[in-house]
Amino acid sequence: MTKPLPTHEDILRFIAENPDKTTKRDIAKAFKVKGAARVVLKDMIADMRREGLIERGSRKSLRPVGAHLPPVAVIEVSAINADGEPLARPQSWEFDEDEPTIILAPQKKGDPAVGVGDRVLAKLRALPSGDAYDYEASTIRKLGTAKRILGVFRSGSEGGRVMPVDKKADREFRVAEADRHGAKDGELVEVETLRGHRQGLTPVRVIARLGNIGAPRSISLIAIHEHGIPVAFGDDALAEAEAAKPVTSMKGREDLRDLPLITIDPEDARDHDDAIFAEADPDPNNEGGHILWIAIADVAHYVRPGTALDREARKRGNSCYFPDRVVPMLPDVLSGDLCSLHEGVERPCLGVRIILAEDGSKRSHSFFRAMMRSAASLSYETAQATAMGTDGALDAPIKTEIIDPLFACYRSLEKARERRQPLDLDLPERRIVMSEAGKVTSVRFRERFDAHKLVEECMVLANVCAAETLESKRSDLVYRVHEPPVEERIEALRETLETIGIPLAKGQRLMPGQLNTALRAAQKTEYSETVSMSVLRAQTQAIYSPDNFGHFGLNLARYAHFTSPIRRYADLIVHRALISALGLGADPKQDGLTIEDAAALRDTATHISQTERRAMLAERDSSDRYLAAFMEDRVGAEFDGIVSGVARFGLFVKLNETGADGLIPISTLGTEYYTHDPDTNTLRGERSGTLFRIGMRVLVRLEEAVPLAGGLRFSLVEGGEEGKPSGRGRGNRRPPIPKGRRAGKGRKGGKGRR
Repeated sequence: MTKPLPTHEDILRFIAENPDKTTKRDIAKAFKVKGAARVVLKDMIADMRREGLIERGSRKSLRPVGAHLPPVAVIEVSAINADGEPLARPQSWEFDEDEPTIILAPQKKGDPAVGVGDRVLAKLRALPSGDAYDYEASTIRKLGTAKRILGVFRSGSEGGRVMPVDKKADREFRVAEADRHGAKDGELVEVETLRGHRQGLTPVRVIARLGNIGAPRSISLIAIHEHGIPVAFGDDALAEAEAAKPVTSMKGREDLRDLPLITIDPEDARDHDDAIFAEADPDPNNEGGHILWIAIADVAHYVRPGTALDREARKRGNSCYFPDRVVPMLPDVLSGDLCSLHEGVERPCLGVRIILAEDGSKRSHSFFRAMMRSAASLSYETAQATAMGTDGALDAPIKTEIIDPLFACYRSLEKARERRQPLDLDLPERRIVMSEAGKVTSVRFRERFDAHKLVEECMVLANVCAAETLESKRSDLVYRVHEPPVEERIEALRETLETIGIPLAKGQRLMPGQLNTALRAAQKTEYSETVSMSVLRAQTQAIYSPDNFGHFGLNLARYAHFTSPIRRYADLIVHRALISALGLGADPKQDGLTIEDAAALRDTATHISQTERRAMLAERDSSDRYLAAFMEDRVGAEFDGIVSGVARFGLFVKLNETGADGLIPISTLGTEYYTHDPDTNTLRGERSGTLFRIGMRVLVRLEEAVPLAGGLRFSLVEGGEEGKPSGRGRGNRRPPIPKGRRAGKGRKGGKGRR
């Protein structure tokens, strides 16, 4: 007898109860659907996606639509309310909406006691709309104490208190005299919670003193500790690094020491991963073509599988860059010296020789191990000035023999890029400039030159070559993947574009070129920022994976990071895979990809995706705090900005002058009630119809700057767009905005003024 197919309700229930097993194959297996019935089940799932019941997550998984928590999840106890009840928040939350609030159900006999900082595996029940909390949690088991707390110690008569630096923290902690361990007033400290408390402030003890909060460069230290980024290398790893010697043997290596390869990096770069050189192809059958040489630091020679250095590099996953310091993936003796392609110094490298046609298409490529000697270490500014013949240019022969051929090659690569049509979101990069004392002196946006694009296109091409070669050799590798936007985000983007008269076709596979068309259509209109930010928000997060899902943003079928092994563990894995697959070097078994590492690639990919995300959050938090410190003496000044985010509690605004982000609380927008539409990312006044949306230009006044939390609070001076009232009629009418003081009509230039 044929087993009946599951209903929509059956599928939704299974997905909710099994969040880690939600692919089509998992669902078919769970309901014992076999043979031709699998086709019917596949159509059912497609119908559910079209009806908005489910959406696609990462790696072909499915999940219920909307921001939600699964029925079982890990939560972290964050506070005790006035009634002595533990409150919690999800340990993981990937949606744009606010984190849900969770209250722990009353403890049953035998349940473990929990306190602030404890992690709990809990069964969650959604509470009715209008309840004070979003979920009620029942403890399954306690997983132990969560991360330690970083804060500022304030001394008192019986010890002191600690004020957390975490932006989300809303309470202080109590330190008994016996637990302060010498901490002084104003010091940055790391503490851990003590058990047994039920009422009042949670007791903690100081476990580390990190220096005065007002000391130079303390802000990045906060971010480093807050996000758990490893700083100190183990003794074994340091000993291995110190024992490393420069490579002198040419065995298994080509000799590129006379090839004028150069590095082009930011002017303050300390490590140099990559070097490039281009020349005209002498082949008469490739008229107008080029030979492009790309040499990458041979980190695999120094950091070998199974060593202490390898374990430390994998643990970090990547280097972290802050305005005042770098936390490197490798000890400085390697990252800043032996592995770095310094000018005029012989260095081992892993290289690729690429033959390009006149139109930039790749005709062939080959990988090799070699020895090189950089002919010059240039900044982007110097390379650009030399190419253009402007101030700061270098004289011949470097211009005629190196720079001019490189830029000629770049013009060919530009043609290939134009045909490929990658997503063209050229977002400005902010640079925080600091004095020797660690104080922010200015905030600038880095100029973007063709020299930047030249290096980027060369690196993208090298990464494609690496992926193609390893695929052709059927080798294990870690891809860099970027999946297309999920249907729900595409639909939200389409709705936003339709409101401003820019179409986005339905019923076809979305390609980056379609988004580029929308971006170009908006470029010379008042909606340029709206479209750019909406397209950016629609994107998924790029990750590492042993499975190839392609790279949507670059519009590439296969892509693997290869060009930065000094600062990314993913690139080191790809280097090892190439060494093993191609038999490169004197002894590929010594520094190639091992069977054990190949078997662990999925875990490695997940881990380094997480460390990358950790670094991004830490770097962003550090920048936010430095910017808040920079803005602290400008409270009361007015600034031009754009709405960068919309939430039910207010508007996030990014300032034009500095790129600093802050919040306009919804309570300051007037007395009427505002309705939040998460699909279109808008706030609309229910009576006046005043509309706020992402990308809208506004003029704001800085009301508060809190460096410790990295928070800026604004009030609205000008902005808002006239529209139709939402019609629900709650609250009072917001006072009308004076004529000429709407979005886009504020003063330009973005300079603060009181």
